[in-house]
Amino acid sequence: MKKVLSIFVFLLLIVNTVFAKEIPVKGIYQGENLFVMNPFASTGVGFCVYEVTVNGEITTDEINSSAFEIDLSVFNLKIGAKVSIVIKHKDGCRPKVLNAEVLKPKSTFKVIDIVVDRKTNKLKWTTSGEKGTLPFIVEQYKWKKWIRVATVKGKGTNGANKYSVAVLPTSGNNKFRIKQIDYSRKPRYSPEVTYRSLDPTITFSPIKPKNEIKFSATTNYEIYDFYGRLIKKGKGININISKLKKGDYFLNFDNEMGRFTKK
Repeated sequence: MKKVLSIFVFLLLIVNTVFAKEIPVKGIYQGENLFVMNPFASTGVGFCVYEVTVNGEITTDEINSSAFEIDLSVFNLKIGAKVSIVIKHKDGCRPKVLNAEVLKPKSTFKVIDIVVDRKTNKLKWTTSGEKGTLPFIVEQYKWKKWIRVATVKGKGTNGANKYSVAVLPTSGNNKFRIKQIDYSRKPRYSPEVTYRSLDPTITFSPIKPKNEIKFSATTNYEIYDFYGRLIKKGKGININISKLKKGDYFLNFDNEMGRFTKK
């Protein structure tokens, strides 16, 4: 009888393994471990998880308990390294990773230097302490608000990382900054860098255009209707407004905020 029972249990374990499922967890190593809630198998025999792999290697963690820790430190991973974890479990039950966010990239950068190169009109910055690849969002202050003007892919390594991107300064005073947003959704900002352009103030004409607005130099612009709705935006030395309805509009350009009437 005992022999028959042992065979039955063995076959039950085989069946559970055959109909097993996997939970993939991928991310960036941040120096922290994962914790897993591990319910009993649906058969009532043993626990749900039967194997865990990290980057293809089977872990030696003790998984035969209601909760266990996946120790990533034993794999000699560098901070910022990619991690691929597979939690294999039996059918009819499902384990739960309690802190999967520890594998998401964090915004940890520190700015060593940030300047605007007057010769090339490029914003240049150097960072350290990055832990995972996140984009840098470049913002310029004008028209009484911060505006995104470029996005640069972060390198995500811990050493000194250098970046540069072309910007279009306005005439007069300029302010730029960079930021990152990680899984917490809380922005992390660099110090602001100021820059004064000696270029003449850009103007536009006519005040009552019919088909086109002309600028005195290339500029970024925004057109809003009388209700504050953004109608058109772009960059150039003129704007085709032939399709706009007649009426009053607000025009942001250079570092100015103007107004025109479409005839």
